[in-house]
Amino acid sequence: MQMSDQKEIAADPASVYAALLNPEVLKACVPGAQEVTGSPEEGFEAKVTQKVGPVKATFTGKVTLSDMVPGETLTITGEGKGGAAGFAKGGAEVTLTPSDTGTLLSYDVEAKVGGKLAQLGSRIIDGFAKKMADQFFTNLQDALAPETPEGEAEAPDADAGDAKPKGWFRKLLGGTPDESA
Repeated sequence: MQMSDQKEIAADPASVYAALLNPEVLKACVPGAQEVTGSPEEGFEAKVTQKVGPVKATFTGKVTLSDMVPGETLTITGEGKGGAAGFAKGGAEVTLTPSDTGTLLSYDVEAKVGGKLAQLGSRIIDGFAKKMADQFFTNLQDALAPETPEGEAEAPDADAGDAKPKGWFRKLLGGTPDESA
């Protein structure tokens, strides 16, 4: 399976890059993630439960990062095993480009699946992969720049021009917590 796409993220490239290297952010963003541990240097170990068509499984796997250029690019390589459900392995090349509204994140993914998963057919697998990617980037956007709940108005110029990460992500990076928190 191959998949390429671009997503606009309303945060600067340095914040997006930092988020992609943070295990707590990854756990919050990867749909079905139960556990993500490790570091960018040593790699990450993950446990993810997903249902693909009629097959539900918990996958455990390892993810390594390479070709890392802070704020610009990185390559993600991973492999996961889901017992009788099968396995998935592959990689993604991620490129971050500054844009008028934050960061344009581009990715090219190549993945292989085996076992019961492979028997589902490429149409189901490709649709599932696209759905997972869309959910991940929606979660990442929410983590980097959460929307204000309806009924609560932000002060119009309280953080105008402020490129710092927002909410809980700022706390993870060691920034000052929001005064409203």
